[in-house]
Amino acid sequence: MKLLLKILFIVFLVWMSVGIYLINTKHEKAQIVMGLGVLFLSFLFMPIFIYHRYKNGKYKKYIINDDKLRNAFKQQGKG
Repeated sequence: MKLLLKILFIVFLVWMSVGIYLINTKHEKAQIVMGLGVLFLSFLFMPIFIYHRYKNGKYKKYIINDDKLRNAFKQQGKG
């Protein structure tokens, strides 16, 4: 998965670079290239990246629930 993400990231960087070059040279398909690059980046790369980052439950320490709130208020009251 990590290798796939690295490869996709490099492909999208090259794709965006080509799109920027085409925009600067006033190519007729430049807007399409850049649009597809942004579309694929946001709907292909980002979901894979988010899945890879949070698949092992690493996000649970950032979630605020009732127990964490109660403990935070108890500690605040002691100080």
